[in-house]
Amino acid sequence: MSDLSAFPITRRWPPRKPDAIQLYSLPTPNGVKIGIALEEMGLDYDAHRVKFSRNDQTSPEFLSLNPNNKIPAILDPHGPNGRPLALFESGAILIYLAEKSGQFLPSANRYEVLQWLMFQMGGLGPMVGQLGFFHAFAGKEIEDPRPKERYRAETARLLKVLDTALEGRAWIAGDYSIADMAIGPWLRGLRDFYKVGDITGLAECHNVEKYIDRFLARPAVQRGLLVPAA
Repeated sequence: MSDLSAFPITRRWPPRKPDAIQLYSLPTPNGVKIGIALEEMGLDYDAHRVKFSRNDQTSPEFLSLNPNNKIPAILDPHGPNGRPLALFESGAILIYLAEKSGQFLPSANRYEVLQWLMFQMGGLGPMVGQLGFFHAFAGKEIEDPRPKERYRAETARLLKVLDTALEGRAWIAGDYSIADMAIGPWLRGLRDFYKVGDITGLAECHNVEKYIDRFLARPAVQRGLLVPAA
């Protein structure tokens, strides 16, 4: 049995399965990427819910694992060279898990997969998140229309980029990959959570609409969307 007692985060969230990958997350678009990946890859994991309602993300224990106080983060007791690995940033975690499992990051088109992963990390996620803030949350109280319009227009542009790239393809880089595990949750968030599809031209992006439904139909995705459990 692995001994993870040297990691302060385990004092707040004691491992139930010490030999499994410890996941600290919440079912947000960024958080569910890792739950989906773990389910798709068949890796053993122990999911812990980080509750924003009690400011878990700013606790000393969580900050000891991720000083940037964002979910998701993992602690793998069997990391490189057999040593425990603490890791944050969802993109980095996806790459690590793909390499650990030998799945969803093929050598033949590795860099194409990575470019679309970075597209989500640097573009789609931040833009949809900011648009959601101004459309559905506290930002809607701001009278100046320019911030919301900036994010709306850029989100609409990114949807068109995706729609063009998906022409004749089931998945963004050919075969299903970690890029899809990153992009899919944000498109679901855009359509179903933030409900900004109508103002970003989603209905005109037929390839994207089919892609969302195809993604959500995967059994491992359906399970991953519920990780961590309430």
